[in-house]
Amino acid sequence: MTTVAVIPARYASSRLPGKPLVDIAGKPMICWVAERAIAARNVDRVIVATDSEAIVEAVSKLGFDVVMTSESHTSGTDRVAEVARSIPDAKIFVNLQGDEPLISPATIERAVEQMREELSSANGAGIVTTWETIDSFDDLINPDLVKVVVGNDNRAAYFSRSPIPFPRDLIKKHGGFEPAYRHEPDFLKLFRKHTGLYVYRRDVLLAFTQWPQTQLEKIEALEQLRALENGVVIKVIQASSPSTGVDTEQDLDRVRELVDAGNFEPTAVR
Repeated sequence: MTTVAVIPARYASSRLPGKPLVDIAGKPMICWVAERAIAARNVDRVIVATDSEAIVEAVSKLGFDVVMTSESHTSGTDRVAEVARSIPDAKIFVNLQGDEPLISPATIERAVEQMREELSSANGAGIVTTWETIDSFDDLINPDLVKVVVGNDNRAAYFSRSPIPFPRDLIKKHGGFEPAYRHEPDFLKLFRKHTGLYVYRRDVLLAFTQWPQTQLEKIEALEQLRALENGVVIKVIQASSPSTGVDTEQDLDRVRELVDAGNFEPTAVR
């Protein structure tokens, strides 16, 4: 069962221009992501999909597979779908964020294996994604960090930029989120942070990109809600280790510090 990991990469970034090519220990960030995807033992092929000649040149120079895609795409998922249409024999597609240079290969493997299990079930999920714990109150209330509520059988019930679920009794008892956090030692354990790794069944990926935006998707600015509103089952599993995304110069400095200190999961590229 062929599995292809695709890393969408746009050169433009409002907060960190040229983000895919920023240097981390002598190597473009996008190539760190590619290396870690290659290290996932159940991924057969890794492709960087971009609309930038500069990214094509930098990635191909280091020997990674890269393709040019349309400049008209409005999301990374659209870019992944374009690649999927050119590889008809692949049944599973992994959408990897190009700004998570230290993503764990074990997390990728776990998500792909889960999708293989879903494909063997008549009522299996169409998408597999991952969650991590929330470790600070600032993260809980940060709208850039998406929260997910998971129901029976690890199926996503909802995604939101707001803190969900709403712990009514604790909020009523303490008078708000922050007082509840201060007085309840296990308060943060009620919440889960959604991470940007997606594993798609081929048919779901291609259908998803043809559906119009839905109302909740527009309200929250979260495209995964389009899948939920169209009845797609999304399985959410825990990541094997925390990821470190890069959106700002401060994030980049943090990743560079981790790399310089060797404080990250090493990879043995196949």
